[in-house]
Amino acid sequence: MATNELNPLYRTLVGFDRIASLMDQAARLDAAPGYPPFNVEQIGEDEFRIELAVAGFSEDDLTIEFKQNALLVTGQRKPAEQRTYLHRGIAERGFERRFGLADHVRVAGAKLEHGLLTIDLVRELPDVLKPRKIAISTAAAAARPKGKVVEAAANDETEAA
Repeated sequence: MATNELNPLYRTLVGFDRIASLMDQAARLDAAPGYPPFNVEQIGEDEFRIELAVAGFSEDDLTIEFKQNALLVTGQRKPAEQRTYLHRGIAERGFERRFGLADHVRVAGAKLEHGLLTIDLVRELPDVLKPRKIAISTAAAAARPKGKVVEAAANDETEAA
């Protein structure tokens, strides 16, 4: 999907600029090459993991950046000594992989092990966005002024005695 095809969305969806730009970004990502291959896994209700196959890359060759709900992983091999290959099947070319992240998702950590770069992500909703239970009060309790609740309860106890 080309950017020009989304222009009607920009004209008709007021205040949804972020959604339209995400669709633009997704269209560009679909056209991106498949190197390096990767997995995206949900490992818990609010936990995710991205694994990239980065055989031949060391920690010094890889960069992970998080900026404005986007995760950017780049790999650039340092030039090694000159070799003569009879067959070269391991792709060690540089790459750039972008992942769009939802609001409140942060990078919890990353590790490189056995040719796999693993990036752990966690969604941390602020308390104001978390579901919470609302106490329901009776109509009589709601009608009483807040300062009188203790006195009314004390009066009820003395009348009962």
